[in-house]
Amino acid sequence: MPKYMGKKYCFMMLFLILGSLGGCMMKPSATWKSSPAPLKPVSPLPSLPAPISEGSLYSPQMGINWYTDLKARNVGDIVTINIVESAKASKNASTKTSRNSEFGASWSGVLSKLSGNWFGDEHKASFDNEFEGKGETTRSSQLNAYITAQVIQVLPNGNLVIQGSREVRVNNENQYINIQGIVRPEDISANNIVLSTFIAEAKIELTGQGVIADKQRAGWFTRILDWIWPF
Repeated sequence: MPKYMGKKYCFMMLFLILGSLGGCMMKPSATWKSSPAPLKPVSPLPSLPAPISEGSLYSPQMGINWYTDLKARNVGDIVTINIVESAKASKNASTKTSRNSEFGASWSGVLSKLSGNWFGDEHKASFDNEFEGKGETTRSSQLNAYITAQVIQVLPNGNLVIQGSREVRVNNENQYINIQGIVRPEDISANNIVLSTFIAEAKIELTGQGVIADKQRAGWFTRILDWIWPF
């Protein structure tokens, strides 16, 4: 077999091997996968035995109270949260230092005779040290959304511990909203809506999974180089 034919055969085999490996590395089509919420799962409420009806047209099982509104106040009730969050922060820092030192020495007496002409009679040295650094950071964020949460606990003072999550999928892009905190019943409006600014110890999380989220993260090789590169 001629020499150039052997090289051509090797290149063809290498091309076929790389093509087969590329086919194995292709990801299957995206499927719907729910991301586990980081919040604790809501405990199911215990089922109560049905009361015996005395023949009245009103049934307590309907959950209607003629003397109160429909605002959430008990474990298991739901409340709608209007998330209105906006934050902006900036910080500047500047540092400049300098130092200049000089000293001199001369030989005399016996030391001058012992040293001869090796070191001379006078010696001088100086050191300069200077550093200058500047830094600036600016960050702003804004989040507006509606999410419905559930009351998971009623505190002794009457405040409500709420928790909720929502998952939305659009064009193979998943978006997750999680919220948790403490709400006063007085801050809940008549239509059962509370602003996120009224939630104490609020934990609001907005994350995503999909093509856009993947493109916003550097590749693994780039991250390794950034971690190794010392400069």
